[in-house]
Amino acid sequence: MYNVGDKIVYPMHGAGVIESIEEKEILGKTCSYYVMKIPIGDLKVMIPTNNITDIGIRDVISVSEADSVFDFLKNGQHEIPSNWNKRYRENMVKIKSGDIFEVADVVRGLMQREKEKGLSTGERKMLSSAKQILISELVLAKGINQHDVEVKIQEYLYG
Repeated sequence: MYNVGDKIVYPMHGAGVIESIEEKEILGKTCSYYVMKIPIGDLKVMIPTNNITDIGIRDVISVSEADSVFDFLKNGQHEIPSNWNKRYRENMVKIKSGDIFEVADVVRGLMQREKEKGLSTGERKMLSSAKQILISELVLAKGINQHDVEVKIQEYLYG
């Protein structure tokens, strides 16, 4: 169970801070929800409290883990499948996993591909979504602003 003020990650949406816990009636059923504010895009998400484990909700990574993510971005190489369909499916599985290193791998791979060959519209959307998820967690873990995280990612991936 999480409390107001806790920093959590919602796979496929990103990291945020629980602003409140509210009871809502939807389709005649009353449930308790976490209201999470995501710092990127000023988005609010309602998460049912009764199945947070099934959804994959977890705590935001530590500062040292965030440093490891930056090292991963800086030092890793990525094998990019040439088949668009296979690449898209693999990347979607990584994003849905909720693992920050898997999301970072998607960002790194798609940014490298964008630099070398360009991206399709679908992959551009996927890159944008994966970057939002990655950046939102790094902002909360490191306590730095969105712009600084974006600059670091660009530096590490483009030199």
